[in-house]
Amino acid sequence: MFTEMKTRRYRLGKRARQQEQTRQRIVEAAVALHEELGPRDTTISAIAERAGVQRLTVYRHFHDDAELFAACSGHWLELNPPPDPAHWSGHDDPGRRSIVALSAVYAYFRRTRGMLEGVYRDRAEMPAVDAVMAGFDAYLDAVRRDLAACWNATRPARSRSRDATIVHCLRFSTWTSLAEQGLSDRRMAQLAVRWIEAAGNDEAHARYA
Repeated sequence: MFTEMKTRRYRLGKRARQQEQTRQRIVEAAVALHEELGPRDTTISAIAERAGVQRLTVYRHFHDDAELFAACSGHWLELNPPPDPAHWSGHDDPGRRSIVALSAVYAYFRRTRGMLEGVYRDRAEMPAVDAVMAGFDAYLDAVRRDLAACWNATRPARSRSRDATIVHCLRFSTWTSLAEQGLSDRRMAQLAVRWIEAAGNDEAHARYA
């Protein structure tokens, strides 16, 4: 009797491990295809073929796009965590803080460009992708608020133009445009800080009014 129970537990445990391994292969296949083709052009058939399973197996593990994209996002972020704000939080000077932060964010954009281009392109058409990207939006907004607070704490008054410029400098599309000109991430960050400084300078506004 005890032998039968042990055998049954072993079989159940083995089956659970196999199912988890299959699920992981599906997630890894989907992530690879999202990076290569973008979410919009990644089909369930392609994921199944890449993972070495049947289409029905994919559906058994993930009932809809939301479940699949959530699993893919979690796996991808484990491999590609965004820069830790602790790297720049110790800099009280707003220019220095911004250069360090933007250099880190831009380096992250460069390293993950293949994935980000696809998800930014497809998010408007795919609610499941848009829901996943909301988390990254929140991260960039937290960086924006941190930098804006540092600038506003060391300047005479809060500047809406400066805050708006910080938002622009943290956009992936802004980085992409500058990267196409061959600028390094460090050079882009330095240029961005000049924009931010000028945006908060009332004399600069008056000069070109």
